[in-house]
Amino acid sequence: MYRDAILKELYREEDVILIEMARDFTEDVIMPVRQKIDEDRDHVIVHGILEGLTNLGFMRAIWPEDIGGSDMSSALTFSAALEEIARGDAGIAVSLGVSLGWLFLPAVEVKNEAIINDFGKKCCEDELVLGCFSMTEAGGPRGGGGCDIENVNFHGKKIGTKAALDGDHWVLNGEKMWASNSGIADLYLVTANTDPSLGDEGIALIYVPADAEGLTFGKFENKAGLQADRNCPMFLDGVMVPKQYRLAGPGRDAEYLHQNLTIGRIGSAAMSVGCAQGAFEAVLEFTKERVVGLSGKPIRQHSIAAGMIADMAIGIETARSAYVTASYKYDRPEEYGPRHSAAQLSRASLAKVYAAEVAVSVTNKAMELMGSYGYVREYDVEKYWRDCKIIQLWEGGAQLGRFDICRGYYDLDL
Repeated sequence: MYRDAILKELYREEDVILIEMARDFTEDVIMPVRQKIDEDRDHVIVHGILEGLTNLGFMRAIWPEDIGGSDMSSALTFSAALEEIARGDAGIAVSLGVSLGWLFLPAVEVKNEAIINDFGKKCCEDELVLGCFSMTEAGGPRGGGGCDIENVNFHGKKIGTKAALDGDHWVLNGEKMWASNSGIADLYLVTANTDPSLGDEGIALIYVPADAEGLTFGKFENKAGLQADRNCPMFLDGVMVPKQYRLAGPGRDAEYLHQNLTIGRIGSAAMSVGCAQGAFEAVLEFTKERVVGLSGKPIRQHSIAAGMIADMAIGIETARSAYVTASYKYDRPEEYGPRHSAAQLSRASLAKVYAAEVAVSVTNKAMELMGSYGYVREYDVEKYWRDCKIIQLWEGGAQLGRFDICRGYYDLDL
């Protein structure tokens, strides 16, 4: 009911088809195996799911039609599709979303012919090409900028990874952390700095193939959840790539870094809603059957439970509206400001901060309503609970997100 009402008003027919494909795939393929994903250490199940999404045409969706793509790059469409996939498994949604929205979409928009020819055509042949956007660094005593890299007010000055032009090649040195799909991606988009004194002009986004000499990785992180999303340290030691593998150039690369932050927060909001929606559906079913108290009534017929369920519904619906609004405006920069602007980042951050908090709250309430059953692996809710928490923490967390919300309203020097 809630999805169909949105689709009829805002989406084109071809958008609806893509979103419904994501919904059906989630029900038919992801849901039956979602409880096995946490134990899928070799990513056999995960890889099969991503191959299935590729076979449906998701990898070619954003590419131009003249190379065999579907030319569908609407944030409104993809955020709704990510919500559907995250309802099955948020890590799957992250892996797909990073590959398309963070890695390849900038190359499509700037018409980077080297990346389009070397990688885009593979995607348009329905080949799974995993991508990674390597942004965050170790920070602290180990050097690097941590999540300060994601603070637009620092203008790239905290980026520790260096890029130097040597003839027809860029040479990269540095260390990255926490990037999604790290260690398993086919292609990396690395956030680097040519000269910190140049501010935004020194920010460089450079594509690095997985087989580049000097590129190595540490062990995978052992996380509480989101096991379908792999993360590990990444080390660049004199890595050389062709000059044309830089995304766009001075100034423009900074704009696309900011744009990636914006679209990343829209996608994060959508995935948060997907987790919350999945937990909500699970608890509705559980509380329908489970009887408590002397009255013999199911849990959801008790007033205290009904109030909690109502609060969950309020949070989910308003969070969905927030990300839909942000993505609608992102798709219309001529009316609502450039995609890299403070106004667009503010809207996206509002949606992400709010939706992530809703997801954490909804999954927690769902576990309370289910009692011990909500805490065991045989039921779905504890996985949603573990998976959605990291969404609240990434991209600088809720605190940096709040700074970026404020920047849409006034100058904030933080």
